Amino acid sequence: MAKHIVIIDGHPDRSAGRLCHALAQAYTRGARSAGHEVRAFEIAGIDFPVLRSKEQFDQGTLPESLQPAQDAIGAADHLVILYPLWLGSMPALLKAFLEQIFRPSFAYDLADPKRGKFTKRLKGKSARIVVTMGMPALAYRWMFGAHSLKSLERNILGFVGIGPINETLYGMVEVATPETRRKWLAEMEALGRSGA
Repeated sequence: MAKHIVIIDGHPDRSAGRLCHALAQAYTRGARSAGHEVRAFEIAGIDFPVLRSKEQFDQGTLPESLQPAQDAIGAADHLVILYPLWLGSMPALLKAFLEQIFRPSFAYDLADPKRGKFTKRLKGKSARIVVTMGMPALAYRWMFGAHSLKSLERNILGFVGIGPINETLYGMVEVATPETRRKWLAEMEALGRSGA
């Protein structure tokens, strides 16, 4: 069955040759070849402000430049979020993008704020997170506990109801051979075809 897929390329550098861009493009190719509807957003090319207060988050207006992304995410069945690991976490621009998009009333509703009860408004959507890094992926998982990845899964995506969430980690990217990179791109294309 065809899915509505949104791809969020979270690399903050628009330069050609970035692995995240190539992985996002490979996933898009695979998904479209299988008949899935794909909307892709490269956050490096979107101009938007950073939120600076709780009031802005709770009551501010979504920047016009982000309305297409929020609309697409609202209509999506599956999200794919790609980013490079910087200082052990996602780049700040991707975090700022997610803070803008996943605002109250879009991503969740506080049904009873005093008791901490809320409605997760993005239930029924699945996700895949793809992370590239300079260290071995196994070291990130076992030595560092994949803390930022778990935070994204639990504190952002899970908080608004998105699940199940799958992960793909690519390590040692700076020293990867052309053959290894081709293998990674083929894996992404296959995941795109399956809509996973």
